[in-house]
Amino acid sequence: MPFLDHLEELRWRILWSLLAVAVASAIGFGLVYYYNVLDLLIAPVRAAKDDPTFRLVYLSPADPFFITLKLGIWVGVIMAFPVVAYQIWSFLSPALEKSERRAIIPALYLGLVLFVAGVAMAYYAALPVTLQFFESFQGEAMVDVLEIRETLGFITKLLLAFGIVFELPVVIMVLTAVGLVTPEFLRQKRRHAMVANTVLASLITPGDVITLTVMMMVPLFLLYELSIILSRGIYRRRAEREKSILQPDTEPPPGAVEAD
Repeated sequence: MPFLDHLEELRWRILWSLLAVAVASAIGFGLVYYYNVLDLLIAPVRAAKDDPTFRLVYLSPADPFFITLKLGIWVGVIMAFPVVAYQIWSFLSPALEKSERRAIIPALYLGLVLFVAGVAMAYYAALPVTLQFFESFQGEAMVDVLEIRETLGFITKLLLAFGIVFELPVVIMVLTAVGLVTPEFLRQKRRHAMVANTVLASLITPGDVITLTVMMMVPLFLLYELSIILSRGIYRRRAEREKSILQPDTEPPPGAVEAD
C-alpha cells in the first residue's frame, strides 16, 4: 500500500476510535449520573471511617458537574476500549508476521484479564487497608475534611497502579516474542527482580510490613514466575520453528516413488 494510503487508513482508524469514545462517554455520563458510580468509588472511604453516610466535600459550585463528566469519560474509555483495540489491531496486523500475531493476540486477552484482576485486588484488598493505615495517624490532633478531587485522584491512581503492575507477564511475553528477553535471562535476574518488586511494592502500598508483603510483594513474585513460564513457552516454540526451517523434512510424502 502506498504511504498516502496508509495515512488515509490511519486517519479513518483514529476517527472511528474517537467516535466510539465520544458515544461511549455520552453513555458513561448517563450511567454515572443515574446509577451513582461515584458511590462505588467512595465506598472504601466510608468503610474505612465506618460511616455509611460519609460524604466528600467540594470547593467549587461546578465541581459536581465536572467530576461527573470526568467519570463519564473514564467509563466511556473503558467501554470503547474493545473498539479502539480492534482499530489499532486492524491497522498494525498486516505488518506483522503470522508467528508475531499468534504471540500478540493471546497477550491482549491476558493483559485485559490481568488488568481487571489488579484493579479488583486494589479495590477490595489494598485500598481499604491503605485508607485505614492513613486514618491511624494524628487522629487526636486533626480533623479530616476530604475534598472530592484529591480523594478520587488518590483512589484512581492506586487502582491504575495495581492494574498496570499486573501487566508484567504481558510485557515479558512481548519482549520474548521480539527476541529481547530469554527465560535464562529472567531466571538469572530473579534476585534483582525481587529487590525491584520490594521497592515497587513499598511505593504503591504504603502500610505495615504484613500489608506490604501480602498485598503486593507476593503477587509481584507470582507474576514474575508466571512471566518466566510464559517466556519459556514462547522461546521453545520459536526454537522449534527455527529448527524446522533450518532442517526441513526431506522424507518423501506418502505414496511417492523413491529412487534406488
